[in-house]
Amino acid sequence: MAFDVARVRGLFPALGDGWVHLDAPAGMQVPEQVATAVSTALRAPVSGPGGIFPASQRAEAIVDAARRAVADLVGGDPAGVVLGPSSAVLLQRLADAMTDDWFMGDEVLVSRLDHPANIAPWLRATQRTGSAVKWAEIDIETCELPSWQYDELVTDRTKLIAITAASGVVGTRPDLGKISSVARAHGSLMVVDASSAAPFVPLDIVGMGADVVALSAGQWGGPPVGALVFRDPAVLERLPSCSVDPTARGPERLELGPHAYPMLAGLVASVEYLAELDDAASGTRRERLVTSLGSVKAYQAGLLANLINELRSLRHVMVIGDAMRRVPALAFTIAGVKAEDSVEHLAQRGVCAFADPGQYGVFSVLGVGEVGGAIRVGLAHYTNAVEVDDLVRAVAELG
Repeated sequence: MAFDVARVRGLFPALGDGWVHLDAPAGMQVPEQVATAVSTALRAPVSGPGGIFPASQRAEAIVDAARRAVADLVGGDPAGVVLGPSSAVLLQRLADAMTDDWFMGDEVLVSRLDHPANIAPWLRATQRTGSAVKWAEIDIETCELPSWQYDELVTDRTKLIAITAASGVVGTRPDLGKISSVARAHGSLMVVDASSAAPFVPLDIVGMGADVVALSAGQWGGPPVGALVFRDPAVLERLPSCSVDPTARGPERLELGPHAYPMLAGLVASVEYLAELDDAASGTRRERLVTSLGSVKAYQAGLLANLINELRSLRHVMVIGDAMRRVPALAFTIAGVKAEDSVEHLAQRGVCAFADPGQYGVFSVLGVGEVGGAIRVGLAHYTNAVEVDDLVRAVAELG
């Protein structure tokens, strides 16, 4: 492993503000090479695709490079990569297209662990089509998403399973392999939101058993763009097109142009940044991504374990959940102190964290709202042990 956090921190101009940025679940800070790529593309002549002149060809080259970069990130096919303004927007387009032939009696299965971006579109679809919605529940003690319940919930009428690869709230990583085997047995499609997992673990669309993977580049320090990756690009040709171009083929069928070409140039640079996180990484970009994200995973595991242990040593702190497989997103409560007051105290100590009132999503299931809400933090590639200590020290002062 060759993960050098000091070197990585040097890639981020934003870290010069003096704050401890434990706000990664809302999106990481942007590395210099991504900002430079966006700025360079903004200055260069870029036109619409389809022309024979350089500015038009440059636009086509940027889109092609973006599809290839995203495909490398998940081990997919560039022909199956749909690009757009955000994963939330693309998931809504996907739901509109995929549910066109759903009827009363059909079912969709969503989970309590997921971000609303991978829940709300499917709920709206069931209301529109008269199909039924089922919920996979979390274990309130560990915040795990037990895979055994899918054996009971999935039937031959289950058209689609929507699930996260990792929770950006409590960090849990469900066992996608077991769940996908149930999906295949019943002929159900599986849509995986990998936005919170992509910055921390190597992704493999085939290994996950996903039919579609959703990504949000902002989660790993990329620009505000999203992508959908179809394991089988041929599926795109069977979906109703939402494009304004009647001749649109492949991924263009779910894209509403024109693309934000400078943002896509930044997307390519952000995937390259991920591939370079490990100094020892070599080979193709896909191979370098697997190596680098493997190093990130090992580094973050140690840092997160230390943070959890330190917080649990404080008698007034309760860490929410205890998942065996997780990404470095964490939530906790402080006895007798409301979350909004806690994060105000942390801000006074120079620490960025979020307060969640606990009225929606995972926290509503856990009853967190009854104890004043939860404090949410998340580690980033650039987080170091000193910053973890700063957080623990500030939380200890509230005891």
